[in-house]
Amino acid sequence: MVNVKELAKRALEYKERGLNEREIGDELHLSIDTVRYLLEEGLESTLPPSDIKIGWRSIGVFGSRIAMMSEILADIIVEEITTREENVDVVMGIAVNGVSFATFVSEMLDAELAIYKPSIDRGKMGGSISGNYASVSGKKVVIIDDVLSTGITAQEAIKDVRAAGGNPVLMLVIINKSSQNEVDQVPLRGIIRARSMGGTILGGGPLRSFPYK
Repeated sequence: MVNVKELAKRALEYKERGLNEREIGDELHLSIDTVRYLLEEGLESTLPPSDIKIGWRSIGVFGSRIAMMSEILADIIVEEITTREENVDVVMGIAVNGVSFATFVSEMLDAELAIYKPSIDRGKMGGSISGNYASVSGKKVVIIDDVLSTGITAQEAIKDVRAAGGNPVLMLVIINKSSQNEVDQVPLRGIIRARSMGGTILGGGPLRSFPYK
């Protein structure tokens, strides 16, 4: 079981370094709701909202391990595009954690590489597609991230790809923390689905829990 107070301490340390709630959530692989709880009440309370703490540092510390995980992602992409009779022109990684996987996958599929940077004000304004990498205009795009929690970042990435003239054909993550199978009519696939079945994963009881959608 995760130590809630230790998690709250880490969240506060990230905040002191200047990270916003979204960036803290990305670092700890937690939803914005949980991050807000940890920052406001985590050091005093034992009843956090229901969430699932995701950690894949054992993979991230070696490029060879990222490459092996990327092989699974690439295999899923091939399965999906074959079934749907689609093709892929661009693999787009969502910064920060989706970029390394997207880089390997683009090489494996002989596709172009695009990088998407979410907005700091996630949910209020869109992000940006880097001009230093491939354009998505007129191309079929697979979007890769590490974890999907609320789906807000995925929604914004899909919206921005469409606004740039691209056609998002698949959203792919390592871990899907939701019950969704698509995002804005784009198929969603995850290597692993992780969901709270009620109560709380982090400890305590169900009083501050919230449902997954």
